[in-house]
Amino acid sequence: MVEGYPDVGWVTVCPDEEVANDQFREFHLGDQPCFLFRRRGELHAYRNQCPHLGIPLNWMPEKFMDLDNCFIHCATHGALFTPESGDCIAGPCQGDRLIPVKVRVSGGVIEASL
Repeated sequence: MVEGYPDVGWVTVCPDEEVANDQFREFHLGDQPCFLFRRRGELHAYRNQCPHLGIPLNWMPEKFMDLDNCFIHCATHGALFTPESGDCIAGPCQGDRLIPVKVRVSGGVIEASL
């Protein structure tokens, strides 16, 4: 359990085959907005919250990447985050990181937990 957040356990997000490489899927864990994606065959997931002001990162539904499709991009203030680690490498929250969400594939479905 993450301090200050309820333990919601494992939540089914979607069937595993519905998330291709470089495809994003938004979901909620309790009242926490989150997103997951597959990059180079591996699943990654984070809370949909910029460390700078706590606002959602995406500019449109399931649109999180910069124009070059290299970094997760905060649409409000331009911060850039490495997809694999969530580290902020540019912008007002440089040195901070996105809050990771645990993900697993079980029985052909993707599940997530804080």
